[in-house]
Amino acid sequence: MMMNQKTRTGIYIKDSDNINQALRKFKKKVEESGKLDDLRTKEYYEKPTTERKRANGAAKARLKKKLQKEALPKKR
Repeated sequence: MMMNQKTRTGIYIKDSDNINQALRKFKKKVEESGKLDDLRTKEYYEKPTTERKRANGAAKARLKKKLQKEALPKKR
């Protein structure tokens, strides 16, 4: 039986590292892991219908952006 293992986000700091550099490294690591985004989405309960509406709206926006990118330039 496998247990759920939670990975920790951390950095190793050398004695010569500046605190600002260490903070920058840590923030980058947290951003790349996606934990902050996950926390923001779980901060408040979102009803399933609202979640689906938001996802559908995002899909429509992506499609619209893709179509605009692929469209021919307008004539002058």
